[in-house]
Amino acid sequence: MIAGIIGATGYAGAELVRILSGHPHIDTLSLASVSYEGDRIEKVYPNFLGRISAVLEKPEAVIAASDVVFAALPNGVGEPYAKAAVEKGIPFIDLSADFRFDDDEAAYTAWYGKPYVHPELRKLSVYGLPELNRKRIQELAALASVAGVAAQAGNSAGKPAPVIIGNPGCYPTATSLGAFPALVRGIAGPGTIIADAASGVTGGGREPQPSFHFPECSDSVAPYKVGAHRHTPEISRNLAFMAAQSDGGKVSAPGLIFTPHLAPMNRGILSTIYIPLAESRRPGGISPGVPRPPSKEIAARTDEIRRVYTDFYKGEPFVRVLPAGVIAATNRVRQSNFCDISVHLETLGTTLIIVSAIDNMVKGAAGQAVQNMNIIFGYDETAGLNTVPALF
Repeated sequence: MIAGIIGATGYAGAELVRILSGHPHIDTLSLASVSYEGDRIEKVYPNFLGRISAVLEKPEAVIAASDVVFAALPNGVGEPYAKAAVEKGIPFIDLSADFRFDDDEAAYTAWYGKPYVHPELRKLSVYGLPELNRKRIQELAALASVAGVAAQAGNSAGKPAPVIIGNPGCYPTATSLGAFPALVRGIAGPGTIIADAASGVTGGGREPQPSFHFPECSDSVAPYKVGAHRHTPEISRNLAFMAAQSDGGKVSAPGLIFTPHLAPMNRGILSTIYIPLAESRRPGGISPGVPRPPSKEIAARTDEIRRVYTDFYKGEPFVRVLPAGVIAATNRVRQSNFCDISVHLETLGTTLIIVSAIDNMVKGAAGQAVQNMNIIFGYDETAGLNTVPALF
C-alpha cells in the first residue's frame, strides 16, 4: 500500500514517517508539508538519511496517490482533506481534535472555537481509542466496504473504506486507559476522579514557543491551563462512556478534575489518577482521615484490584498491567506503543491510585494512528509497532 501523511514535518508527522517506514504492509510513503513543500523529508529530518527519501508535496497530491491518509495537522484545518479522502473512498486517520467529539459539535465549538466545516462527515467517523472502540472501528470499516464505496487496494487483507478515525489526544489516552477497568468493573464509587498528568515538551509541537524554550522548562515542572485544558471534555466523555458499560450500569458518570503539567523531558505522558472506591475497606481501629502506615489488608486489596485490571486487559497487545512493586514510568515505554499501568491504594483504603505511562508521540499520537490503520485493514494489530521500549 501507499500511505499518505499530511503534515509530515511536525513531530507527530515525523513519527508517522518513522513508524510506517518499517511497516510490513506499506510499500511507499507519500508526504505533504505546507511549510517545506518541494524539499525532501531527509533534508528536514537528517535522521532519515539513507533510509527514507521523499519529496514533500501538496496535500491534494498525497490524497490522490494514497490508499490511506494520515493527517498530523493543527486543530480545525483537516476537514476538507477528510472530505477529499472520503470522496476517493479511502480511510482518513486524523491526529487533531476535529473528529474526537462525534456529532457533539457544541462541545467541539466551545473548546476549540470553531464549528464543524463538514458535519456530515461524522456519520463516517469514530473515536479511535482501540481498547474502547475496537468493535465500532471494525464495524464502521466493514459497513463502508459493504456499501461499495471502498477503493481497490490490491492487498490480501481486503479493501480500505472511507472511514474517518478521530485519533485520541495523548492525555486522554493515558488517563482513560488507567480508569477504564475501575469504571467498567464497578470498582469506582460516586464522586470525582482527579487526574494529575505530566507531558514532555514534544506535546506542544515543533513550532517554537517561549514556554518550551530550554531555559524556561529545563529543571522545572509546572502546571498549565489549570482547570481549562482542552483535553478535559474528551477525558470526561470517555469516562462517561466507560461508566455506562459498567455491570448493570451501576456506576454513574464521574466528575473530573484534570491538571496537566509540563515536565523537562522530550517524550512521555505520566498520568496519576485518583479514583474514589465504591467499597471502602478501611482497616479496623482507624479513624477516618487519620494517616496510617501500609498494612497487609491494604496490600491484599491492592492485589485484588490489580488482578481485576490484569484480567480486564488480558489480550490487549499494548496495555501492560505491571506487577506489584513496579511503578509505571515514562522511560520504560519510550518510543513504543505501550501503555504501562500500575495499581495502588492509599493506606486508608478509600481511594484507588492508578499510574499510567505512555509515549505521547507513539501511543499518544502516531503509534495509535497506525494501530487504528491495522484494525481498519484487518492486519495484525501490532504490525509495525513491535519496537521494544528504549530505556535510556
